[in-house]
Amino acid sequence: MAIINTLAAILVNGLQQGAIFALLGIGLTIILGTMKFLNLAHGALYLLGAYLGLVISQEVTLSNSLLLGFVSDPSAFGLNLSFTVALVLVPLIMFVVGVLMERTVARPFYDRGEVDQLLVTFGLAIVAAEVVKQLMGPNPFPKYNPSTMLGIDVSHPVTLPFAGTFPAWRLLVVVIAFVTIAITYLLIERTDFGLVVQAGTRDSEMVRLLGIDINRSYMVVFGIGAALAGFAGLIGGTIINLTPAMGTDNALVPAFLTIVVGGAGSVVGAILAGFLLGTILAAMQLFYSQWATIVMYSFVAVILITKPEGLFGSVEVEE
Repeated sequence: MAIINTLAAILVNGLQQGAIFALLGIGLTIILGTMKFLNLAHGALYLLGAYLGLVISQEVTLSNSLLLGFVSDPSAFGLNLSFTVALVLVPLIMFVVGVLMERTVARPFYDRGEVDQLLVTFGLAIVAAEVVKQLMGPNPFPKYNPSTMLGIDVSHPVTLPFAGTFPAWRLLVVVIAFVTIAITYLLIERTDFGLVVQAGTRDSEMVRLLGIDINRSYMVVFGIGAALAGFAGLIGGTIINLTPAMGTDNALVPAFLTIVVGGAGSVVGAILAGFLLGTILAAMQLFYSQWATIVMYSFVAVILITKPEGLFGSVEVEE
């Protein structure tokens, strides 16, 4: 029975961490696979999503409002709403950010070398982290545990079979993440837009010759990737404390590890690799927390050696 309880706890925690990895991995892999664009600012999108969630969720209690010093009546701006609002606003705002980023930063560098792409996106990530540090301060913010989501009271822990007690809000977060991942999968794999994206992944020049405006698809893909990264940041902000460095430490590196394991350009690979890495990390944190990161990196290294294209890397990313 003890073994079953342990496995159940690993599974629940692995699903929670894996959901974040999968959201990050999907967003990065569709950008890399479709546009052949190396986006080192993907972690900055996660960072912005996390802090946007912080700002919106702290307006639930006006006494904790970050904007009390700037506006005389925060309720007049609708700032006394719940965490549910963040579930809607953060992805929408980050989608717009992604579209603007594609048009102003990414598009001029599509035909440039990978080094140029790396430099400009890495510089953008540094700028984003510094802006957050200046606006919000360098000190960590505590994770924002929501008390209600979608009108449901999630302030109390629930008892799960075999796994014991678990915060109700984390379970609902996992469910919402699963729904988001499923919708994204259906969008990419089962719609006409998704077919264009997949065709662009394989041969973007042929797509253009067929008269399809691939640039418009690029813009939407970048927006979706940014929205997923921001949504992952929103979820991550309910689990870990927020710092200006979290974009790199908790997002960019895991996102790249996810697509290395799953295979560049593969949405299915990003989803399964995210949950696999999340489960490995959860298991190690339960037994040998000091070895968790080392074991995860070692697993990725084995994948690179034995299957360089990734577990589902049927799509190659080439010039």
